[in-house]
Amino acid sequence: MEVSMAPFSVVLSVVLVSEVACAWRVLNWVWLRPKKLEKCLRQQGLAGNSYRLWSGDLKEISMMLKEAVSKPMSLSHDTAPRVLPYAHQSVSTYGKNSFIWIGPTPRVNITNPEDLKNIFTKHEAFPKLTANPLVKLLLTGLANYGGEKWAKHRKIINPAFHSEKLKRMLPAIYQSCSEMIEEWESLVSKESSYELDVWPYLQNMTADVISRTSFGSSYKEGREIFQLLKLQIELTMKTKQSVYIPGWRFLPTKMNKRLKGVDKEIRELLMGIINKREEAIKAGEAAKDDLLGLLLESNNKEIKEHGNKKEVGMSIQDILGECKLFYFAGQETTSTLLVWTMVLLSENQNWQDRAREEVLQVFGGEKPDVDGLNHLKVVTMILLEALRLYPSIVTLSRMIHKKTQFTEFSLPAGVEISLPTVLIHHDKELWGDDATQFKPMRFAEGVSKATKNKLTYFPFGGGARICIGQNFAMMEAKLAVALILQHFTFKLSPSYAHAPSGITTLQPQFGAHIVLHKL
Repeated sequence: MEVSMAPFSVVLSVVLVSEVACAWRVLNWVWLRPKKLEKCLRQQGLAGNSYRLWSGDLKEISMMLKEAVSKPMSLSHDTAPRVLPYAHQSVSTYGKNSFIWIGPTPRVNITNPEDLKNIFTKHEAFPKLTANPLVKLLLTGLANYGGEKWAKHRKIINPAFHSEKLKRMLPAIYQSCSEMIEEWESLVSKESSYELDVWPYLQNMTADVISRTSFGSSYKEGREIFQLLKLQIELTMKTKQSVYIPGWRFLPTKMNKRLKGVDKEIRELLMGIINKREEAIKAGEAAKDDLLGLLLESNNKEIKEHGNKKEVGMSIQDILGECKLFYFAGQETTSTLLVWTMVLLSENQNWQDRAREEVLQVFGGEKPDVDGLNHLKVVTMILLEALRLYPSIVTLSRMIHKKTQFTEFSLPAGVEISLPTVLIHHDKELWGDDATQFKPMRFAEGVSKATKNKLTYFPFGGGARICIGQNFAMMEAKLAVALILQHFTFKLSPSYAHAPSGITTLQPQFGAHIVLHKL
C-alpha cells in the first residue's frame, strides 16, 4: 500500500514560503529599507552617520546621555549639550539639515520656522509617533489622538478649559499654593533663613492642584495614583532606550508584566473615582466644577444631542485615558515651569525684585484674583522666558506617511522628524547672540514681537493641537509665583547643583536647593 506524500509536500511548501516571507520582512526592516531611506536623504543634501545594523545610533545616544547626566554642569542656560547631547552633537557636526538613527529608522531635525509652521498647522499630515505601543500605557488621550477621534475629544473637553470655567478653579489652586507657603513659613520661622530643596514641594503642590481641580480630592487622597504614575514613567522611559520589536509587548517579560500591572492599578483607582461621580450624577446631584465633572457633563450633553448614541461620545476607557493625561500633563508641566522660574529668579535678583514690586503693587498682601493675575506683565515676561530657556518637553517627534516637500528638501514616507524645542529656543540665528541668557525683556511686547511673527517658540506646541491646558498652567504658575513673592525673598544655595535632565520632562536632576528669607 502506497502512502501519498502530496499533503505533506503542500504543508512543507507553505511553511517554507512563510519562513522566506518572514525572513524577507525582517531583512527589509533591519537593512534594505533603512539603506534605501539613507540614500534618499543624502540625495536631498541631508547629512548624518551611516546606518549601522539594527541599533543605528541608539548605543551612542544612550552612552552620551549617561555621560551627560553623570555630573552637574556649570550654572549656564546653554543646556542643549546636557539635555539633548546626541542631537546637539549631530547638528554641530552635520549642520541643521541632519539626521540621526533611532534603530533602523532615520529621524530628521526640522528647525526652519516655515517648516515648523506647516507641521503644526497640517497636524493630520504629521501624526505623533506610535511606534512603541508600551508608551501608550503611559499617555493616551487628546495629546496622542488624531483624525476624527482627536476632533471629537477636543470638542468634548474644550468647554472644561473655557476662561470662565478656569476662574472657578482659582480657589482650589489658591488653597494648594497656600498650604505650601504655610509649610515653608513654618520652616523659615525657626531661623532667619532656611535652605530648602523646593523641587519636591512644588511637585506635591502641583499634584495637589491637579487633584483638586480635576477630581475634587486632595493630593493625599490621590497620592497612590501619583506614585504609580511616577513608577510608570520610569518603566516607560527604560523601554524607549532600546529598539522596539513588533509583538514584544505580548511576551510575559518582567518589564511587560510590571508595566501592565501598574497600568491596571492606576485604571482601577481612576475607575473608582469616575464610577462614584457617575453614580452621583444619576442620583440627581449637580455636576461639580472640576475637570472631571465638566468632562462628564460635556460628554453626556454630546451624547444626548445625537439621540443618546454613545458612539458619538467618549467611552469609559476614553475618559480614563483623559484622566491619566490630566494627572500627568497638569502636574509635570507646571511643576517644571515653577522650579526653573525660582532658579532663574534666585540667580537674577534684579528681576526677582521687579516681579515682587509688581505683585505688591497689584495685590499688596491680599489674596490674588484672576483680574490681577492678568495684569502681571513682568511676571508673565519672566514665565515666558523661563519656558523658552527650559521648555518642559525638550523635543517633539512626528511621523511621515507619504512623500513630503519641505523648504529645503523632500522626505520619503517612513522617516521620522524631530522638532528639537531646546535647540530652536536657544538658536542664536533666531534669537540673537543672547539666546542662552535670561532676558525677559525680549517678551515685553508679547510672543509675536519676540519671535518676529515666526514659529520659533512653542513650549505648549502649536497650531490647532496647541496644549488645551495652556491657560490653566499659566494661571496656576502666576498665582504660585505671586504668593511666593508676597512671602519670601530667595537665592540659590551654595549646595545647588545645576543639572537639567530631560529624560521625561525637563527637571532638576539633583533638586533645587534655595535659601528662603521670610518677608
